[in-house]
Parts: sequence; C-alpha cells; structure tokens
Amino acid sequence: MNIRFIVNPNSGHNRKRPWLARSIERFMLKRRIDGDLRVTEAPEHATVLAREAVALGADRVVAVGGDGTLNEVARALVHTKTRLGLVPCGSGNGLALHLGLPLDFEEALHLSSTNSGSADLIDSGEANGHFFFNVMGLGLDAEVSRRFNQLQKRGFLAYARTAWQTLQEHKSERVVFYSKHSEPDKKEEDVCLLSIANSDQYGNNARIAPGASVKDGALDLVAMPCSSLGEAFTLSARLFLGTLNTAPRVTMLRGTSFCIERQKEGIIHTDGEPHHTSSHIEVRVHPGSLGVWRGV
Repeated sequence: MNIRFIVNPNSGHNRKRPWLARSIERFMLKRRIDGDLRVTEAPEHATVLAREAVALGADRVVAVGGDGTLNEVARALVHTKTRLGLVPCGSGNGLALHLGLPLDFEEALHLSSTNSGSADLIDSGEANGHFFFNVMGLGLDAEVSRRFNQLQKRGFLAYARTAWQTLQEHKSERVVFYSKHSEPDKKEEDVCLLSIANSDQYGNNARIAPGASVKDGALDLVAMPCSSLGEAFTLSARLFLGTLNTAPRVTMLRGTSFCIERQKEGIIHTDGEPHHTSSHIEVRVHPGSLGVWRGV
C-alpha cells in the first residue's frame, strides 16, 4: 500500500462536507492511487489507523482534518519512514501555514497524493509524554482549547469569541520555567499563558513565536503576562502583526528542552487538544523526527 487517507468527519470544515470521503475515493480511483481511505469514528482513532498503515508498510499517511487530526496521525509516524501528507480542513491549520502548504482542498489533495516531489524532515515536541508538532501551552490558550473543543460550531470567529470570553474570566498563574541546560537561570513569573512553539504560529497567521522554525532542532518558549484587558488586546494585535517578540513584558527563550513548574496540576494543550497533567511539565524536542510530504 502506498497511501492511506485518514478523514476526520468532525474536523472544522469537514462537518459541512458529508460527501468528502466519497469524493476522495473517486479521486483515488481516477488517479489509480495504490492505497485506501479510512474515516475516524472516535477521538484517538486516527492514531490507531495511522499505526496500522505504518505496520502495513505505507509510504504516506494523509491527514484530512484540522490540527487535532494532524496531531493524532503524526504521533504515529514519528521516527518512522512513513511520511505525513496534509489536507488541512481545520479552523487554524497552523502547521500547514507555517510550511507554506496549500489550504485549498483540491490543491492540497493533489499535492498530498502525487508521487513527484520529496518530504521535509521536521522536528516534533513532547510535553509530559504528549507529542505536538505546532504549539503546546498552558494557561489561557489551554483553557480556550478546552472550551473550543466543546463547541458544535467552530471556525475563526468562534475561536476569537471563545478566546475573548475566556480572557475576561481568566486569572494569571505563578509559574517557574527554565531551560534544562541552564537551570540556574530559572524565571518565576505571573503569566496569562505560557506556550512552547515548534512552528511560529497557532494558526490563522497568529504568530506566537516569530522566527521559530520546525527545522531548527529547537523549541521556542513564550511567557505572556496579561495584567489588564488593554494589555491583552495589545498583545493579541501583536500576534497577527508578527511583532510579539518585541513586546516589552513578553519573555522568549529558545532551547531543546524546558521544565515548567506550576502551583498545582491542571490543563495543558498540545496542538489544541487539552490534557490534564501534573504540576511539573517537561518539554523536549525530537529533531528531524517526522517526514512531511511537500510534493514538487
């Protein structure tokens, strides 16, 4: 088997496309693609299907969904020879935007299934055993992710509305963080959110870590205060302007591994998927551990 397509019918725009799987099957027949298509039936099912494809010797597994589907598929492909293809259908599509992959469905479908081209090796991140390929975090963005995943209707406007509502209720928390290679330089701050980015953005061109790259063998830590709604609004604007790294009270560190200590256990997110974890969080990079198909 050459290619397996994994479709999440509940991802972002896919909820409005009940015909999507049949359309991809017709595309495969027309193109005489050696492979198959599977539709996810529950959370984590994409990981099971991707691991099965690896065991069957698939050259490529194409995730048709949002960042959550990407995460579920990609974690099964880390440190394997099977490449990841992307047909982004989510609300943010952060990794696809970072890599310059097409967001148009037809164009992405053709690119992900072509035999002409090559793959890029990118880094993966891991936080307390949870892989991420775009961004992980705690605080405001983790709570926004938790609430957003409970919505029936998604999209950028729904995300922005959820973020604004959460911001008005959210309280800063005291955290200690440091690079494991420079433990004496521990920092202790009250933060609204703390993110560790592999790519430069959350999605929708909101750049949480300007200058970050999935190919540099490092991760970028961003600690952001929000002492007032006015400051939060200014920092939000900087996200879309790509100037967050010049904000005076934002702390940014680059490294291969980090430790974060919070006052109690709580929620983190990895690529927008929330997890409950301990008060001590260890994050590290796996350099060049995932092959992403780029086509020609």
